[in-house]
Amino acid sequence: MCLCFLFYLHIGVKEPELTEPPGLEAAENTTRQHRYASGQYFFEYLVVVSLKKAKDSNTYEPQITYQFPKRDGMARSQKEEEEKTLKAITLFCFPEGINWAPLTEYHSETFSFVLTEIDGSRRNGYCRRLLPGGRGARPPEAYCIISTLACFGLFSKIFDEVEKRRQISMAMIYPFMQKLREAQFPAPGNTVEIKSFIPESGTEIISLTRPLDSWLEHVNFATLFSCLTDQQVLLVFAAAVLERRIIFIADELGTLSQVIHAVAALLYPFTWQHTFISIVPEILIDVVMAPTPYLLGVQKRLLDQVTDQTDLLVVDLSEDKKDPFIVSIGDEGTILPPKLQAEILVALSTRQNASVGEELNRVVSEAFLQFFVKTVGHYASYVKYARAGEGGVFDKRSFYKAIEPKVTRHFVKKFIQTQMFDLFIQEVEQQPRSMREGHVCKHTVCVC
Repeated sequence: MCLCFLFYLHIGVKEPELTEPPGLEAAENTTRQHRYASGQYFFEYLVVVSLKKAKDSNTYEPQITYQFPKRDGMARSQKEEEEKTLKAITLFCFPEGINWAPLTEYHSETFSFVLTEIDGSRRNGYCRRLLPGGRGARPPEAYCIISTLACFGLFSKIFDEVEKRRQISMAMIYPFMQKLREAQFPAPGNTVEIKSFIPESGTEIISLTRPLDSWLEHVNFATLFSCLTDQQVLLVFAAAVLERRIIFIADELGTLSQVIHAVAALLYPFTWQHTFISIVPEILIDVVMAPTPYLLGVQKRLLDQVTDQTDLLVVDLSEDKKDPFIVSIGDEGTILPPKLQAEILVALSTRQNASVGEELNRVVSEAFLQFFVKTVGHYASYVKYARAGEGGVFDKRSFYKAIEPKVTRHFVKKFIQTQMFDLFIQEVEQQPRSMREGHVCKHTVCVC
């Protein structure tokens, strides 16, 4: 017999309202505002963050030296919010703080971060740091794109084009970004082509393609599994699924951002609801003392400032690590039911035959999705409806008592107390039965 369990994606993030740049005709401006609100623009803006040497000091302060498009004509409140956002961007582009020295060599690196507003809405920051053109020792600079869209692979390719143009002239960046801004963000599996002119090369066509599984387009599981073994990933997953405090340690900013996003993606179809900072700026390091759940990425040079904490998991992602778990509670290996742990490991072993990229993401995500199907996939049968057209009520007690075997019930008893499960169920309860029955979702998992 085949039992089909349908998970509904919990969407608890509203896209922020954005102000369009001036100089557009009124009718076109209205259309573009709608496109922005619907998330169809590639990005909100691009900024260049440079390190400026402070007067009478050997320290450097990150400052925004270029912004596209310019934001003029904003109301006072909007301008204040804009200034706060720009200040935050400088911190995340150079989380190391003010202690920099001019360099003659610097390997460019790409990473991402999340800007979370007071209302819970989130914007993604994509950053590439590189050494600007010139001679002699000089500090690196950062290019940062702010977007409501989560698609790390696409924006990495965009940065390749930005970096190529920066080597010619800063002025070459503007026409490319303008073309990109005018393009419509493609649907999953589709491609958008951007035409761009480069001196001595002529007109180039840049193809930007979204993966079919759009919910995984911000994820690179390869980095996670190159830093940790399958069994170690399971221990991290166990801590995350119970919404514990987890800190990841690494030297490279790209490693931190990719791993922390990958761990959050393992929780699908549930969504991490607590503090999420892929790269913690040094000035904000006190956040590690927060008593509430978090997923944090911290550079290894700040390790001494996090290891005095207890009741958390500190995971070292460095290549030279002896033991990845610097600090742990000690029960991580007993949180998940043993039989289901073994099944996840078997499923993960099949990825050895998978190519990198989308196929690898699919194998990994399905392994963990099956875990949720087998533990809480029967939730829909316990949403009771009194009247047609109204929301339902989840019968938590009956749902929990129906679970077998006992070891699985013991895990579920803890999991249903988490905020991610609670908010997931709240969304289900708010949907009338007619909406749920007519709802179509490609993430339907069948357990035969």
